[in-house]
Amino acid sequence: MSPSGPPVPPDLDRPHFIGIGGAGMSGIAKILAQRGARVAGSDAKDSETAQALRALGATVHLGHDAAHLAPDASAVVVSSAIRAQNPELAAARERGLPVVHRSDALAALMAGTTPIAVAGTHGKTTTTSMLAVALTALGLDPSYAIGGDLDAPGSNAHHGGGEIFVAEADESDRSFHRYAPQVAVVLNVELDHHANYASLEEVYESFEEFVGRVRPGGTLVVSADQPGAVELTSRVRDLGGLNIVTVGEAEGADVQITRINPRGLTSEVSVLLDGRMLTFTVSVPGSHYAHNAVAALAAGIAAGAPARNLASALAKYTGVKRRLQLKGEAAGVQVIDSYAHHPTEMAADLTAIRQATDGGRVLVVFQPHLFSRTRELGTEMGGALALADASLVLDIYPAREDPLPGITSELIVSAAEAAGADVTAVHGADAAVERVAGMAKPGDLVLTMGAGDVTELGPLILARLAD
Repeated sequence: MSPSGPPVPPDLDRPHFIGIGGAGMSGIAKILAQRGARVAGSDAKDSETAQALRALGATVHLGHDAAHLAPDASAVVVSSAIRAQNPELAAARERGLPVVHRSDALAALMAGTTPIAVAGTHGKTTTTSMLAVALTALGLDPSYAIGGDLDAPGSNAHHGGGEIFVAEADESDRSFHRYAPQVAVVLNVELDHHANYASLEEVYESFEEFVGRVRPGGTLVVSADQPGAVELTSRVRDLGGLNIVTVGEAEGADVQITRINPRGLTSEVSVLLDGRMLTFTVSVPGSHYAHNAVAALAAGIAAGAPARNLASALAKYTGVKRRLQLKGEAAGVQVIDSYAHHPTEMAADLTAIRQATDGGRVLVVFQPHLFSRTRELGTEMGGALALADASLVLDIYPAREDPLPGITSELIVSAAEAAGADVTAVHGADAAVERVAGMAKPGDLVLTMGAGDVTELGPLILARLAD
């Protein structure tokens, strides 16, 4: 692709990304490469995402080494997960290179566009994806940066020729404070990311700051149903120059959901908008995905897209990797992958899958994500697993955290047992694959669930079932 549209931001014409294969980092790298920047970076291991970046001309090194930093690099881009002792980051500081947080890089890419920033404790990736797909289907060619792949490695981002830029806005490290959107979406507000937020009040304050950065005359699209979002609305109601559009099933919502009709792995949704009824199809199961679609509809309208055409275009969205993604079927058993790792997400996905099954059992292989989240929300996670017929719980996936004394997946197992769940702790991927494959019978559904590497078990379970 020849570069067009907004220029490459200063300092980012020869960027080096540390952890370039990550969902957020790879999207920014892809857009810069498409704009003509000479992109390089490193990641711990090779991946399809790294290969997709190489296809765009990026240089991707494996492992982290100061020698990977090119002599003429213009800046180093990092995420909050990169530690100070990383050798490439240390080398950049020694050389006096600008160190740019990924959110600042994304904010620079959005300059000169009409930005839509999608925020919330959960549902961001799905809603951003729905909006990107629908606007693309309308021929508006938006730019977008998403925290997951739509349909192929590297499809988490695109440099479009249109005016709209759709971005997932991450609250986990408060980096969404860097954006100044024309349209902000807040799907929900809950306490999560306990390493960065000590209380729900801190979360509210963080979201208030995000909303306060909406451009004068811009729009906040916010849930009328979720308690945290309703509280946030009351706090920002008097902000000058802010248009507020509420969405949901609540009486009086500006975009009111009047009906959600489940149809297997899809839903038919009807909304009342400006006195008119719109009915459209959402091609993924569950009422929470229907709510995401309606938020996407309202955001697109606020950015200037025609309502009826946008509603029809939302049906083009067929899913994003790891969001109730069907991995395959073997021996009469379907295997689906879910990114859910917060109790609310877990309960929503399990409810959606339960509605879509035809009498079979729902078997879950769950991997907790982060020691801090397990410490604070382990009881609620166990309660969510009670919605399954049987669950296996793996050891905690640490990601960026060091272990915490006494915090193990046994906290979740105990809570699930107390809630009446059929739950078993398992240690290691091989043990989980063998056990769930031995449990599954024709008509059952196996759900691999969590934000870590549990996603890699789907193909292994299918292969074991096929034996």
